[in-house]
Amino acid sequence: MEIQSPDRQIRLAVDLVNTRTFEPEQLNTPADLRAFLLDHGEPEPVDVDGADLAAVRMVREWLRPVFHGDPSQAARVLNAVLERHAVRPYLSDHDGTPWHLHVARPGASWGEWLAATTALGLASFAAGHGFAALAVCAAADCERVFANAAENRPRKFCTPRCSSRTRVASYRARRN
Repeated sequence: MEIQSPDRQIRLAVDLVNTRTFEPEQLNTPADLRAFLLDHGEPEPVDVDGADLAAVRMVREWLRPVFHGDPSQAARVLNAVLERHAVRPYLSDHDGTPWHLHVARPGASWGEWLAATTALGLASFAAGHGFAALAVCAAADCERVFANAAENRPRKFCTPRCSSRTRVASYRARRN
């Protein structure tokens, strides 16, 4: 449970929120959570249980409003999560790993670690790019979130597929 690079923190936050959208729930079991953590670079051992799953799903819901466009509300959410779960960053080389930073307290649960790590990542990203760079897809049939670090290239959709699908639907509606 180490602090990750800013890019990995943002990807972790975005992917966590996107585990529950209009698409089916992706975190149904502790095994799903374990796979999610491994897919996002967490080293073994990754031992999770039902309590971890419930806590991580709660973190996901805390983070969701950060992407909905109200900078004051997003800042309040992130500050509250950081106040509750983050500690002063510290260096650790636990379990034979190379030196790395931690931002969650020693012995933190997966939920506490994800809360601290993703909130720090989102806060850092928003400070550098503005809250407008954190958004929800504009496609009517999608509610996935995304982070857009590109300067002067506003983005409204999570993927080119959503953009194309929306553009085609709009074209067909105008033709009819």
